[in-house]
Amino acid sequence: MYAIGGSASPTINSQGNRFLAPNDHENKEVTKREEAVEDEWKSWNWRSEGDLMLNGAYFTPSGAGASKSYARASSLSARPSSIVGSITANAGVLGCRRGSRC
Repeated sequence: MYAIGGSASPTINSQGNRFLAPNDHENKEVTKREEAVEDEWKSWNWRSEGDLMLNGAYFTPSGAGASKSYARASSLSARPSSIVGSITANAGVLGCRRGSRC
């Protein structure tokens, strides 16, 4: 139903992710504020930077933005979301067998 969610005033900083929405037009939003009305969640800090939204996916930002402490804590910058496919092309289960090198 969603990719990112929260219910207790969380801070979410999404960077360089790829979100592929299902074909169901009711389930395109990436964000979900569980059991919260807009007056409550509009102050939560949710940001999307460099994310790739596919098949109509969308992210609803809120709050004042990323805090300075978050920016300082990040030791690596996000890579472009356009390369997700190429860097995960060989991801998956290893074909290891007992007694053989993996």
